Amino acid sequence: MRKAVFYLRVSTLDQTVANQERELREVAGRMGLEVVKVYRDHGISGAKGRDKRPAFDALCRDAARRQFDVVMAWSVDRLGRSLQDLIGFLSELHAFGIDLFLHQQGLDTTTPAGKAMFQMMGVFAEFERAMIQERVRAGLARARSEGKRFGRPPIAPSLEKRIREALATPGRPGVRVIAKQFGVDPGTVQRISRPFEDVGVVVA
Repeated sequence: MRKAVFYLRVSTLDQTVANQERELREVAGRMGLEVVKVYRDHGISGAKGRDKRPAFDALCRDAARRQFDVVMAWSVDRLGRSLQDLIGFLSELHAFGIDLFLHQQGLDTTTPAGKAMFQMMGVFAEFERAMIQERVRAGLARARSEGKRFGRPPIAPSLEKRIREALATPGRPGVRVIAKQFGVDPGTVQRISRPFEDVGVVVA
């Protein structure tokens, strides 16, 4: 008999996972699965990462040890809040040879149809990533067209002149020491020092 585990989660402490567990046990019985463990996260949002959900973290660690064959959950939103999170979790289970059953969505990767659905979800996750990247690029282009600057603000010309003078001084200290002296980031001093590199000044 194949071994199954449940992952149950509720967002608030006054909610209960009893109904989720009861229905999943009925389904597991019909599927001929032996329920060997139940992982419960109480009062924890699905938006939180694995490190903030102790039961989910334990589930992932036990999956890596191949302690069961199927993970069963009431709904996709019990596992996470984004398609990419779900795909990542599914891919991890798939690598360990473990199946996933989601009651509300009817996803069951123990069946050929469920495996096909998993493949389609991967396509949609890739599409979602591409759309996010495109929106970010479009937003940056629009901001630049409006004259907005990115990165650290430029320093005052008078301060830059003093840093240049310090860099040109024979036997000067390194970049970090100069940066500390003038209260700026070492990267700023490094940028200003580049013209001096061509004349043999060592930038340390």
